[in-house]
Amino acid sequence: MDGSVGGGRDTGRVRIAVAARAGGGGELLVLTEDGTPSGPAETVPDLAAAIARHERADAPRWVWASTARLYPRLLRADVRVARCHDLELVENLLLGHAGRHGEPRSVAAAWARLAGEPVPSDRAPHRASAQASLFGDDGDDGPGDDLRRIVAVHAEQRKGIAALDGFALLAAAESAGALAAAEMGHDGLPWSAAEHDALLSGMLGPRPAGGLRPRRLQDLADRIDAAFGGGPGGAPGGRVHLNPDSPAQILKAFAAAGLPIPSTRAHVLKGVDHPAVPLLLEYKELARLHTAHGWAWLDTWVRDGRFRPEYVVGGVVSGRWATSGGGALQIPRVLRRAVVADPGWSLVVADAAQLEPRVLAALAGDRAFASAAAHGDLYAALAGAFRTDDGPGGHSARDKAKIALLSAMYGGGTGEAVRFLAVLRNRFPDAFAFVEAAAREGERGGLVRSLLGRTCPPPSADWRELTSEGEAETAGRALRGRGRFTRNFVVQATAADWALALLATLRRRLTALGAPRLVFFQHDEVVVHTPAELAAAVTEAVHASADEARRLLFGGTPVVFPMEVAVVDRYSDAK
Repeated sequence: MDGSVGGGRDTGRVRIAVAARAGGGGELLVLTEDGTPSGPAETVPDLAAAIARHERADAPRWVWASTARLYPRLLRADVRVARCHDLELVENLLLGHAGRHGEPRSVAAAWARLAGEPVPSDRAPHRASAQASLFGDDGDDGPGDDLRRIVAVHAEQRKGIAALDGFALLAAAESAGALAAAEMGHDGLPWSAAEHDALLSGMLGPRPAGGLRPRRLQDLADRIDAAFGGGPGGAPGGRVHLNPDSPAQILKAFAAAGLPIPSTRAHVLKGVDHPAVPLLLEYKELARLHTAHGWAWLDTWVRDGRFRPEYVVGGVVSGRWATSGGGALQIPRVLRRAVVADPGWSLVVADAAQLEPRVLAALAGDRAFASAAAHGDLYAALAGAFRTDDGPGGHSARDKAKIALLSAMYGGGTGEAVRFLAVLRNRFPDAFAFVEAAAREGERGGLVRSLLGRTCPPPSADWRELTSEGEAETAGRALRGRGRFTRNFVVQATAADWALALLATLRRRLTALGAPRLVFFQHDEVVVHTPAELAAAVTEAVHASADEARRLLFGGTPVVFPMEVAVVDRYSDAK
């Protein structure tokens, strides 16, 4: 591993600490292998230009406080780097490993812990992409970074990383993910505002004046009101028109109709026999689209033919990403028609097939399970352990394998799932024992970790009090709940480790190809925007990166991690 992803074993690679200053300047300091300074700091009036010069000459690993704050500034100056060490992200990982989730992770906080001083709170997360780029707000108006603290915190982190097996790869992959996230926010996902508007108009009616419902929603609202006895003049007795956006009014209307329900959730409504139900379900779906990705979203988030999301790397405790705006991780399928490649370009859409079950197979080292996971369709390969039901309506052997495996990973399961799970336990005891051990550790209040060392949060004080002093049934539910969490954490967090390794190795390969750009990432799916003539090369890069990620994490495992790849003009055509 050369450090382009793993970073922990990039022995001999130059490291340069970076302290940004307001006004575009900064300081650079070359570090030795153990993180100590190798000479005096260099003060530069144009930090982006200085970084570009060193990147061309040395391809160093840059050591800076926060990629999310600094890298967008470099990207706007057309400067990209291959590697970095993100002190805030790594501090967060190290704190988590020590069971100290939620403690401040800034360089100032890390320095205070080293110096035995009061630890300051973290400042609000920096939002650096879409709006900052538009209005020229670089986020550089503060006093700037403290180079001395950056160097000291980095040296301490290097010591901590060296003491933890696999953690070097985790720290470098998390940092590489931050570079990719900033680049995706800068480059943006190709998005047709005209196509988006046409889709909304076709489903909701013409764009309404401010504050009014679109025509289709208003029509449904009127029909829902009528279904409960309302009308143009209101119901007898002076009842006001029903507002379908108000759960309280909907619950009251059902109760008045002799159909009391506990909530207005879709699964509850589907069990109610009333003419308003299908109208409410349609209204809820369209209203959700209008609120989350309607015209207001289009005005806010799409500029110059691009949607520029604001990813939060490691925003979920399992290592999955979140977003601080724009809802990039929840683009509705119906709107994927608006994601259109530029003329002469293509979208290469790739996602990992059955990722988490394959991760479990590789983690557990269960030979029979790993052998099954060496095939393309894991569930079909496991189907031989199950008998096929006779007659219509029964589960296929493949379905049984899927139900059993998901029950093993996520916990719970009732009815037939219990029977299927028993089959899985007998046929693949090591895989079953792996997740069971994680569940038992969680129930004891312990910590579990991903393969590379990402660590789950410890239980709260309330949980400990409840499980030690609470009523038996309540305590049992709390214990089982944490067991389900830790059972899944070891698999989901390791899947996040693998996905980060995929992202980082693919980013490196795309850089070598030149023009292709990563423009979207969601858990186990990536989208690359590429000149059409390079689509085949990008597809090869995707498969090679998936295999490299497998080897980086799991060595010689026979488990394969196949990528389903589609080359399309529109995102909606990928699947």
